[in-house]
Amino acid sequence: MDAKNAATRYIGPSGLDPIMNRIFNMLPKLGISVAGSRLLAVRGRKSGEWRTTMVNVLTTDDGARYLVAPRGHTQWVRNLRAVGTGELRLGRKAEVFSATEVSDADKIPVLRAYLDRWGWEVGRFFEGVDKNATDAQLAEIAPGFPVFALA
Repeated sequence: MDAKNAATRYIGPSGLDPIMNRIFNMLPKLGISVAGSRLLAVRGRKSGEWRTTMVNVLTTDDGARYLVAPRGHTQWVRNLRAVGTGELRLGRKAEVFSATEVSDADKIPVLRAYLDRWGWEVGRFFEGVDKNATDAQLAEIAPGFPVFALA
């Protein structure tokens, strides 16, 4: 993947994705977490209105937490870059967080851990790269997969 394509990489919903997204986005609203999922709420960068989508929150062994965008540079990624904060919701609970984008060089262990945990769910967005990929392979795809550290 060249740098130009990586900076704009986005895989939009297709086929049954819109229907499944609606169903799975409803689960965290009902207080149901699937494999650690949460409803991400971020203010729109232009409208200022809350925008929500389901995400997988990766917690590493050292307790650090990350959001990974397997579909690439999505609207939630652009909004989070612009506002820097959001909420992780599950049922009636909302946890406010601030986010810092992770540099491409520092994404490799995060992407590997993310694929180890959720590769079964999001592997199709990683175009043949899985948890067993070399560091060089992960470094090559890193620009196309935004990652945010949460605080």
